[in-house]
Amino acid sequence: MAADSKVETISRLAQWRIENFGPCTYKKSDPFKVGIWNWHLSIERNRYLYIRLFPEPSRASKDHPPIARFVLRVSNSGANRRFYISPRYTIPPNMSRLTVINRMNLSGLQNHVSGKLLKVHERLLRTSDDFVWPVDSNFLGRFIIDVEFLDLKICPLNGGEASSIWPTDGAMESLASQSTLQCLSRMLDEAIHADVTINTSEGTLRAHKAILAASSPVFSSMFVHDLREKESSTIDIEDMSQESCMALLSYLYGTIKQEDFWKHRLALLGAANKYDIVNLKDSCEESLLEDINSGNVLERLQEAWLYQLNKLKKGCLMYLFDFGKIYDVRDEINSFFRQADRELMLEMFQEVLTVWKPA
Repeated sequence: MAADSKVETISRLAQWRIENFGPCTYKKSDPFKVGIWNWHLSIERNRYLYIRLFPEPSRASKDHPPIARFVLRVSNSGANRRFYISPRYTIPPNMSRLTVINRMNLSGLQNHVSGKLLKVHERLLRTSDDFVWPVDSNFLGRFIIDVEFLDLKICPLNGGEASSIWPTDGAMESLASQSTLQCLSRMLDEAIHADVTINTSEGTLRAHKAILAASSPVFSSMFVHDLREKESSTIDIEDMSQESCMALLSYLYGTIKQEDFWKHRLALLGAANKYDIVNLKDSCEESLLEDINSGNVLERLQEAWLYQLNKLKKGCLMYLFDFGKIYDVRDEINSFFRQADRELMLEMFQEVLTVWKPA
């Protein structure tokens, strides 16, 4: 291997220093690794100087072909480096830099130093023929080729959306959230530094005042004012079973499973209303709206009235009257009316008049 075949890399930047390209017509770099692939650069002189970037043939490049988004530059290696950019872009003297940058963002160009704008290439790279860049400057002797990878994605062989191998801001936030939730789950399950005891109808649970106070203004008030809960570090939630209360805690700690939420949503709705947990109350209402049927619509209507859930109440009334399902619950309606609030009955009557108003 020639001495100048080595490509130096740092982070996502690769640099190939060509010490002598005089009589040669073709030169290929040693492999260099960026991401999960080994790469090569090659140069070839014909009428132009042709530069190629391609992955080294391997199982990784075959099974996971890369989609590369990158900037490629060529410069002389003297004291005053001059960059060749293809195609060449400069900022017009009568145009503001901000205007150019806005246009640049729309056309896939990236800002660079010294007033120059660099073309951002994005290609699926499988072979040496997938990216060929002709340079019309006459570079001889010593020069430098820079490749800066802005993103590398894996192209799925069976279709679908390509995924980046590098974490984006959203992905990093997701990873951080997952890690935090794992820690919170351990805190709850193992009662790590737990400082409050909850008495349910079936037993006790351990939790953390900070989590409860951050989730509910009612819990927060218990621990701020000179109440029994503050002095004894004990909360009585005896209107909930131990299992339902654990589902409540799991929600507050961000670790609840869908099946547990679904199973205990009526108990959770009552707790959300009692302890002023607005987002939980909204989630329960949305969930109860999803599976209204003839067997539960009257119960849902009663819950909607009790907890002032206007969307759920409207949904139940529409189900009964707009869609004519009132006839499916004729056997249950008399018992419902005997127990229903007078104002709710009045609202149902008004709904009947609205739906059955003569044309």
